[in-house]
Amino acid sequence: MKSTKFIALNQSDKDWWVVDGTNQILGRLASELATILRGKNKACYSPFQDNGDFVVVVNCKDIRCTTKEKTIWWHTGFPGGIRSKLAKDESPDKLLINAVRRMLPRGPLARQMLKKLKVYNGDSHPHAAQEPKKLIIQNKREET
Repeated sequence: MKSTKFIALNQSDKDWWVVDGTNQILGRLASELATILRGKNKACYSPFQDNGDFVVVVNCKDIRCTTKEKTIWWHTGFPGGIRSKLAKDESPDKLLINAVRRMLPRGPLARQMLKKLKVYNGDSHPHAAQEPKKLIIQNKREET
């Protein structure tokens, strides 16, 4: 009987990807980014290892929501502690980071994966030395 072979973390290659957020839908982009950060797009995926790639998102300010007024809800943990905020009052980079964070599993491994996400509002980034490859994410449902 063959045993499952796992790749060592020092043997896994971490690629760098750059994604243009212009005219992308927030939730659809966040789910694709979470998949890449977890490493589910690779053949050596393992749920308890961090085999994912680094992702740089530029033009985050141009990401759009499909609803007219998106409301963000959270709970403080105290009785009656439900809070809400409109998405248009939140900065776009925090919106994307929180959307991706909520799509990752909870715990130390997810915090390690989230450190590989770099989000910038403009179209320039300081990661040119890593030679990131351009990743094109297609919206599966085009809205007019």
